Amino acid sequence: MSSQGESNTDPWDKETKRKFQNKSTSQFFDPCQEAAARSIRCLNRNGGDRAMCTDYFEAYRACKKEWINKRKKEGGSVFFSS
Repeated sequence: MSSQGESNTDPWDKETKRKFQNKSTSQFFDPCQEAAARSIRCLNRNGGDRAMCTDYFEAYRACKKEWINKRKKEGGSVFFSS
């Protein structure tokens, strides 16, 4: 059930950074969308039982935290392109 092998991808690689910086300001972009989708699919598979999906939630939180930290180091805001 764990997707630990899939979570090794960098959420803020060069291609993701390019997409984020080139999107229109009103367009939402989440480099961790794949992890979020896996969490939702897990909930659907398990009838909404959150306890069955903790690995997926943790992978999403880790992805989001890494992305935010990298944006902060670059001097950019999470919400606005620098």
